[in-house]
Amino acid sequence: MKNSLTVMWDALASGSALLGSTAAQSGIAQKRTIHVASNAYSWQVYLAREGRDFQGDLASGLRMVRESGSDGLEPLLTSVEDAKRMGEALRSQGLEMRSAYVNTTLHTEQAVGQSIRDVLAIAQEARKHGTRIIVTNPVPVQWGGSEDKSDAQLRVQADALNTLGRELRGLGMTLAYHNHDSELRQAARELHHMMVGTDPRAVKLCLDAHWIYRGAGNSQVALQDFVTLYGKRIIEVHVRQSSGGTWSETFGVGDIDYARLVAMLRGLRLRPHIVVEQAVEAGTAHTMDALAAMRLSIERVRTLFTVTSDGQ
Repeated sequence: MKNSLTVMWDALASGSALLGSTAAQSGIAQKRTIHVASNAYSWQVYLAREGRDFQGDLASGLRMVRESGSDGLEPLLTSVEDAKRMGEALRSQGLEMRSAYVNTTLHTEQAVGQSIRDVLAIAQEARKHGTRIIVTNPVPVQWGGSEDKSDAQLRVQADALNTLGRELRGLGMTLAYHNHDSELRQAARELHHMMVGTDPRAVKLCLDAHWIYRGAGNSQVALQDFVTLYGKRIIEVHVRQSSGGTWSETFGVGDIDYARLVAMLRGLRLRPHIVVEQAVEAGTAHTMDALAAMRLSIERVRTLFTVTSDGQ
């Protein structure tokens, strides 16, 4: 006899746009639904292919975020003023900013001090607007480049993450480390050292499932092993799906076995903050507009994660 997760995933595989109803008809109780946010990057790239600017017309963009069914937004914050503006704009739409993404430069001694001060200033303002998780992806030596950080730079970066994480804890906030694909080069030495070389109490993990999958050569095994190794540190999950290696227009059945990932998270008794980061790239199909694509993705993600959670 199939369990509820299998029934729900079969419904998802059928391509239904009404998964909430399908799940209920299958006997999946949804007394409470979990908080599901979307990432600003998703809206930026979906709207860009329509010739629209998410940040340039923020009021219109945030109305779409609300209409998509998203409970909140994870924005990229670059300054204190940015955090204040975004926090106020989200509140005006009835949206939350439980997490925020902030870039850092942490691998050089010269940059660490200022970078940490900048993040803490942004975090203090964001905290006033309900933010409790600061997600950071320490910048590479060069975006899009092939140069890897040296062992010395990795040690500096890990120490800096510890410092930043402890400072954020003092503010009642949590630091979540995030990666792209470059951190998986050279036997994933950067990714592993940011986990092994940092204090689990100070540095948590934002699991970006698809960047782990892609960075490991499109490997489901690598993703599962990473969760096995470091899963207890996961405080947030970025959700994106692909088909044949290319990002899918909407979240659904594809390259990554999300049903298995969710089962692993459940086995670890985790209820991470869920952020939909479905996005488009070269080769992604274009059959619907940004709002339709995100609405469907959010609905499917909510259904998938709700059956394994009591709600947040």
